[in-house]
Amino acid sequence: MKRLLTLLLALMLLVPASAGAQTIVTSFYPIYLFTLNLTDGLDGVTVKNLTAPTTGCLHDYQLQISDMKALSDADAFLINGAGMEGYLADVTSAFPDLPVVDASHNVPLLEADGTHHHEHEGHEGHHHEHNAHIWLSPENACIMVNNLAQGLVNACPEHEAAILKNRDDYIARLTAVHQELQTSLAALPHQDVVTFHDAFPYFAHAYGLHIAAVVSREPSDALSPAELANIVRTVKKLGNPPLFTEPQYEDIAARTISLETGAPVYVLDPIVTGPAEDIPLTYYEDVMRLNMAVLLEALGE
Repeated sequence: MKRLLTLLLALMLLVPASAGAQTIVTSFYPIYLFTLNLTDGLDGVTVKNLTAPTTGCLHDYQLQISDMKALSDADAFLINGAGMEGYLADVTSAFPDLPVVDASHNVPLLEADGTHHHEHEGHEGHHHEHNAHIWLSPENACIMVNNLAQGLVNACPEHEAAILKNRDDYIARLTAVHQELQTSLAALPHQDVVTFHDAFPYFAHAYGLHIAAVVSREPSDALSPAELANIVRTVKKLGNPPLFTEPQYEDIAARTISLETGAPVYVLDPIVTGPAEDIPLTYYEDVMRLNMAVLLEALGE
């Protein structure tokens, strides 16, 4: 009997460490921000971001051994989708039973050239290359948050009520930001912008801006002298509209073009990086409002 009681006590001590605890892994910073909001106040739910908060977009990201370890412990993997996670096939092959929640489901996608893609129900079975920066439209962000919430409910059904309450509160905040942007940017006297990375088409479509030129589709691409000269000619032909760089990447090309054309340089943040600790749950909205202020200054003259 004494041995039996000792065994029962040991089992009781072990159970709380595993029962009811879930680990949610997110692919990169925007999905991490959304998931932190959805899991706010949930006991026993841990959210881990696969990439470092300074990683940025996942264009050329290669899975690390530490990533595979994190995924092996995960109860669900929450992703942006729309082609952002180029390594996804490796994940599903290594972890066929791991639930993958695609935030891009039912988001109206843009092709890589900025035109609309009309197959919204699913993104498989076609060969179009999409622009994956879908979160930069707050309306899209609302769809994404709803998708992520449904995935979290499936992974953590005991927290369904709290997750859905967090979802509704967050979507209300995102909607408020969208309305602020819509009202503030509607009357801008100028709409032409030149960006240095193909991150802002969804934002531009949402608020009536015109991306007159994109210097480099990928931030890692180096411009040849001929390409740089061509961009300078384009900017001059457009009347030297503002040049928008991103805080995550070097702005040497922007400064060079600015010197050649006189076009002013501003910074827009695509929210792909941020603080590693003490992250405000309002971080997405805060940065969007900062971007709005930048655009009002750059295009309101």
